[in-house]
Amino acid sequence: MLAAGSLNNTLENGLRPSVDVTVQIEAHGSAEVARHIAEGQKNPDIVSVADVTLFDSPLHPDWFAEFATNSIVIAYNPNTEGGQQLADAGAENWYQPLLRGDVAIGRTDPDLDPLGYRALLMLELATEYYGTDTDLREAIPSRKQIYPETQLISQFEIGAIDAAIAYRNMAVERGYEYIDLPAEIDFSDPSYSDTYATSTYELPSGKVIRGGLISYGSTIRDQLPSVVDVFIEHITGEYLNEFGFVVPDDYPQFTGNAPDEVTN
Repeated sequence: MLAAGSLNNTLENGLRPSVDVTVQIEAHGSAEVARHIAEGQKNPDIVSVADVTLFDSPLHPDWFAEFATNSIVIAYNPNTEGGQQLADAGAENWYQPLLRGDVAIGRTDPDLDPLGYRALLMLELATEYYGTDTDLREAIPSRKQIYPETQLISQFEIGAIDAAIAYRNMAVERGYEYIDLPAEIDFSDPSYSDTYATSTYELPSGKVIRGGLISYGSTIRDQLPSVVDVFIEHITGEYLNEFGFVVPDDYPQFTGNAPDEVTN
């Protein structure tokens, strides 16, 4: 499996123990996953990404399944001064200590994974939502904040950062406190899809990403019976809820010509 970094712990400790075959898991930012496959550098049996638009380009599978959703949160370490300032600021004022430079915050690379560009899109929407005089997307980000997705929250343990712009599941699975952002800016609520779409980010390839509902997608590239069995558990397993993902009642949803052995 080649998968989004935000899925790594969930797959290693949730999916792997629930299946009877050996599963090798390699995780990167989703844009990096897509690029590895599109350029022929990797040839996984299963690919799972944190943004289904990557299945439009650069990946072009015949079909895929949307299997979980998520939300953007501000995760923080309550045992640091910066983390406590965020806790005190709460959902209405979290950006203020960031603007003052009182909090060391981490994020991921927007050119490598959806979490990275969703962090910037969230800050763009937050400027409008909170009506700030300062452009939060311009004022808060800096290159020194960037960490690999698979290592982002672990930076709390070594004291490198006080907080992180992260997915909800990343905070839940490590037991860290987090600030739930308003639905208008956290990419979790389909009723705000038009609002999300007003934010954009251009990848190095020239592809322009529009903000949208967070939806994880997966497809298989080799329909061996063992692969199909792992895939079905991957997109339907109870482990997803246990590790902090949200699975709507109508998921998984299939796009394209999915094989009968997967959909039935």
